Amino acid sequence: MTSTTEAAILLDEVVAACAPWSAILSAGQQLQIIDVHGNQAVDTLFYGVYPGSTQVDPTKRYSFQATLAAQGNIYLTTGSVLRAADGTALVTLVADEVGNHDTIAGACSKESNTLRYGHHTVHQHACAENFVAEAAKWGMGKADIVPNINFFMNVPVESDGVLGIVDGRSAPGKSLTVRAETDTLVLVSNCPQINNPCNGFDPTPVRMVITEPSA
Repeated sequence: MTSTTEAAILLDEVVAACAPWSAILSAGQQLQIIDVHGNQAVDTLFYGVYPGSTQVDPTKRYSFQATLAAQGNIYLTTGSVLRAADGTALVTLVADEVGNHDTIAGACSKESNTLRYGHHTVHQHACAENFVAEAAKWGMGKADIVPNINFFMNVPVESDGVLGIVDGRSAPGKSLTVRAETDTLVLVSNCPQINNPCNGFDPTPVRMVITEPSA
């Protein structure tokens, strides 16, 4: 776990298994996401907000296209800068005990569950529903949900070009930390998926720690 002994802890919350979560980071603040029990995917989105407010700037939504183009890699780890479509840096991944976080597999939904795993899954809760519910708290709707990051999720690209979803590389207590480069809303779905190994078939809680680094 990344040390927070030299920073003021502003928030320390546990997000229940399968639940959504959100918070605004002021520029310079850091968010540590801790995989409490290990092998838990954390679907995440970032939105720039107008300085000093809680209003989302619609031109500053996380863009996986801009992020991938800038770094030339489909995976995220320490040093990765997550960008809006116009290239604005939203957050930087400043510490990472796992590496290789997914940017392309997207969020599970009732529709994708049905397609992949059968009609019997149609009533299962999914990340898409979490995102829509949490986004509504900030004045956003379904159209504002863009392709997301899957922290701690292991999605290799096979030799035939097919994406795999396999056991994660994380372990109990491992974490990553992002630093806000501008005032940024963080939107999270603590993934409820039980049909593939991304959560070890058993979704578990994660911990969110927001800190203000000392001067």
